[in-house]
Amino acid sequence: MSMNITIAVDAMGGDHGPVVTVPAACAFLAHDAAARVVLVGDPDVIEPLLSTVDAAVRERIRIQFASQVVGMDEPPATALRSKKDSSMRVAINLVKSDEAQVAVSAGNTGALMAISRFVLKTLPGIDRPAIASVLPSLRGHTYVLDLGANVDCSEEHLLQFGIMGAALVSAVEHEERPSVGLLNIGEEDIKGNEVVKKASELLRHSGLNFYGNVEGDDIYKGTTDVVVCDGFVGNVALKTSEGLAQMLATFLRQEFTRNWFTKLMALIALPALKRFKRRVDHRYYNGAALLGLRGVVLKSHGAADVIAFEQAITRAAEAAGNRLIERIGERLAMREAVA
Repeated sequence: MSMNITIAVDAMGGDHGPVVTVPAACAFLAHDAAARVVLVGDPDVIEPLLSTVDAAVRERIRIQFASQVVGMDEPPATALRSKKDSSMRVAINLVKSDEAQVAVSAGNTGALMAISRFVLKTLPGIDRPAIASVLPSLRGHTYVLDLGANVDCSEEHLLQFGIMGAALVSAVEHEERPSVGLLNIGEEDIKGNEVVKKASELLRHSGLNFYGNVEGDDIYKGTTDVVVCDGFVGNVALKTSEGLAQMLATFLRQEFTRNWFTKLMALIALPALKRFKRRVDHRYYNGAALLGLRGVVLKSHGAADVIAFEQAITRAAEAAGNRLIERIGERLAMREAVA
């Protein structure tokens, strides 16, 4: 499954740190007999959490010492300058030195992007890295980027996001010609601001399988495999989606616990409710790729639990194992050929 992939895990990052990252790494290794994990952080904290782990899993885990931790609210510039031995940076350095093929962190997003960009650098032909993640849809799921790394984008940046998003879907979903949509306020070519209109023109002549403009509801209809937008719009769409899901779950819970009759109905409906929860559970969509770097880095949600963080590690292994960086390079070369 992972083709002997080694994953560097920032064990200290996130809201919960090693109590989540270490069990998640062990659970991932239990499902993938070929992979290896380097847990980066404080051995005195990490080692006790491995005491009950199966021997076949334990032998594929190495602990890499790091003396510092990047705080969740720490300014990216501070993390970059004064935390050179942080668990986050050491994990990314392992990718740089080819000791690992991918790094995963639930830490501070701004710091992770800044450190990754500084250490790994961007790929030729890519101006800015982007954050790409997956959201549930009626047809399975939709990949959306950018989700917050780049608030202001040019049409060229949006084109590059399309190229990188298509490469990600190609690597993870084994879909060679994924469809790409451009998020807009309408499907018509005359809709949108000037940047979006120009980006639409570039995407149409890029050699990508460009569908055209899509609207917000198309993300959940699954109209296209990839939806491209700037980081401001993408982050608002993501947070709105998470808030809506939480509100609907709360409404359902309130209605089913209103009285003895609705509680009985909830009991009868429990199998369907569990399946519904599983389909919209954001934990199973955890793991956002930082695209455009000379190495694979995945960002987990800071509040991730063990299930969610294991999902991020699994996505990381799939992306690295299926030649994500090479695929982006190939698509950039294809763009040059078309141009």
